[in-house]
Amino acid sequence: MVGPAGVTRRDPNSERLRMLVYVTILAAVFLVVYGPHLWARHVLRRYNQREYFSGNGMDLARLVLERLDMADVTVEETAIGDHYDPQSKRIRLTSTNCGRRTLTAAVVAVHEVGHAVQDHTRYPPLRTRTRLVGTAAKLERIGAAIMMGVPVIAMLTRVPAAGALMFLGGLATLCIPLVVHLLTLPTEFDASFKRALPILDTGNYIPKEDLPAARKILTACALTYVVNALIGLLNVWRWIRILRR
Repeated sequence: MVGPAGVTRRDPNSERLRMLVYVTILAAVFLVVYGPHLWARHVLRRYNQREYFSGNGMDLARLVLERLDMADVTVEETAIGDHYDPQSKRIRLTSTNCGRRTLTAAVVAVHEVGHAVQDHTRYPPLRTRTRLVGTAAKLERIGAAIMMGVPVIAMLTRVPAAGALMFLGGLATLCIPLVVHLLTLPTEFDASFKRALPILDTGNYIPKEDLPAARKILTACALTYVVNALIGLLNVWRWIRILRR
């Protein structure tokens, strides 16, 4: 809009619309990326309040492993998150989730046992993920360093193609963790619903009336890795936005 004396004025309605669109996009991204994470935390916390089992999640994991004749797998406490390490054949459980006598403790523990069963049966997606995880973190750091150096390399060499190649190399490296997370998704859903749920359903470890809640907890366990994949995708997009400036 042009006012008196040729001064260009911004249309306030257009500015409000632009801001509304921007806020809406941010809210949608937050909902898609962090909504599942918040829901998963809510579910795990909800069923981690009432203690009514005779043993905690760690005890149950050991019992299930014994009944499955998997004596080579051990269970230990950790502070860095519930997970199964296929290289050392160890199920590591946190005291927050699995050190209690709650439904969350029982279900999360059996979910990790599900990963041990996958390893025992040589489940291909788990084996692929195991090979990639060892190098993903290092490659991600290398990729970040490469992408930070793209403007400098382009400026020193004065060859635009060099900067473009560096950018593509760094972007590809940053995508590796995203690929790992995507490969994790079938592994997590398999551990939840094809391994852990049948164990809980047929083993009389939890009351039958708790099975619907157990399904929610297992879904929450799997969604944790969906969130990691979405955050990885958001991280790649963020680097692209930075380098386009």
